[in-house]
Amino acid sequence: MLIFKSVNTSIFKMRFYLLVIFIFSTAIVKAEITLPNIFSDKMVLQREAEVLLYGWADPNEEFEIYTGWNDKTVAVKTGNNAKWQVTLQTPEAGGPYSIKFTGKGNEIIFTQVLIGEVWLCSGQSNMEWSANSTIDNKEFEIANANNDKIRLFTVQKRTALHPLEDVEGTWEACTSETMPDFSAVAYFFAKKVAAELNVPIGLVDASWGASCAEVWTPENVFESFPELANAHKSLKPNKWVTIEPSVLYNAMIAPLTNFKISGVLWYQGESNTANASSYQNLFTHMITSWRTAWQYDFPFYYVQIAPFKYGGTYEGGIVRDQQRRTLSLKNTGMAITSDICTVDDIHPQNKQDVGLRLANIALKYHFNTFDGEVNGPLYDMVKVQGNALEVSFHNDEGMYVKGKQIDHFEISGENGVWYPAKASLKKGVVRVSAKEVKAPVHVRYAWKSTAIGNLFNEADLPASTFTSE
Repeated sequence: MLIFKSVNTSIFKMRFYLLVIFIFSTAIVKAEITLPNIFSDKMVLQREAEVLLYGWADPNEEFEIYTGWNDKTVAVKTGNNAKWQVTLQTPEAGGPYSIKFTGKGNEIIFTQVLIGEVWLCSGQSNMEWSANSTIDNKEFEIANANNDKIRLFTVQKRTALHPLEDVEGTWEACTSETMPDFSAVAYFFAKKVAAELNVPIGLVDASWGASCAEVWTPENVFESFPELANAHKSLKPNKWVTIEPSVLYNAMIAPLTNFKISGVLWYQGESNTANASSYQNLFTHMITSWRTAWQYDFPFYYVQIAPFKYGGTYEGGIVRDQQRRTLSLKNTGMAITSDICTVDDIHPQNKQDVGLRLANIALKYHFNTFDGEVNGPLYDMVKVQGNALEVSFHNDEGMYVKGKQIDHFEISGENGVWYPAKASLKKGVVRVSAKEVKAPVHVRYAWKSTAIGNLFNEADLPASTFTSE
């Protein structure tokens, strides 16, 4: 019995000492300067902007930050909540630079830091899709992907019930080894913009295949607009990702909202065909909520989903039209991809042209360096002309038809019954009629999920799906 007590006493003492060591070592770790993972070697900071550096340290600790681009040192003091932040002005594009944090417990030095353009890339599988997942000219693109001016950060897939403060990920230079695992659309966007502007590009990829827009939308949106919560009930769970609202925003977007970005690229919508008619409302509020979180109205450029057999006759067309209507939100742009598709594959392998179209939109509207047309024809208005309708378009310069006749126009009368229409094109105006409709009221184009339209403008960009209803 005495031996037993002695052994127990020794075990107790050992556990006590281990606990003391653990607490002491934890205190030391907490005393050190730390930063979120989005700050590291090889990162890109937004050029000519006020950028926020932030992190944690010992409460009330005083330390210094040295920035190589201006050879200056600033003093920082941590608050009693163990958090610190400092706003710094970045110069024109350039680098590489270093940033050094010097505190009483540790020193951190970030090297190979570039100043340039930072773009957040998000959405579902067509944004996530990489060269390793098969793209056109795969071997050539990978072999020619070495570009130190392009830096890549992949946000690891996580969910959270409440907004987090950090993400998992690491900045990497774009090489033939790193590019194949990164978003192909984002890479081709960066390749074009970097070449045109001769500036570094930082890409932050926070995407997740099969995700619906609701999971990327903050909780307060659903609290303010309960109709969106009701529409979400139409979605069915899938095996690739949760459909629980807000959980990807909380884990993969919210932690980035203090990190200065130039804009957002978005490729999503396929997983919202089940509640297609509410997509514009949801998408508009999602974009607005992100801008509110970042506290400025950055450009938001997105890809219109391609024709595909989405499980219903019209759901794909409805989402495409809802995406078109979202262009009413300021500082948005849409790349139309109805000609970059196959209705049997939800993942078109031509990611080059998708990235190029997004890049041209950014170069025209955000950077003001591109003079060409970047939009396909977009529905403007319809006029009744007897038993026919005349449809006019924006971006209609040099409109033409690929093929012998214009396909996929339909018209309806007051009874709302739709019939295929004969269509003719003259000076940018499409005239449509159907013998079944004596008094036409509405017109729609490429409305079926699988409809691949053949109406283009002189920039060889396809016309968008639309309905005049």
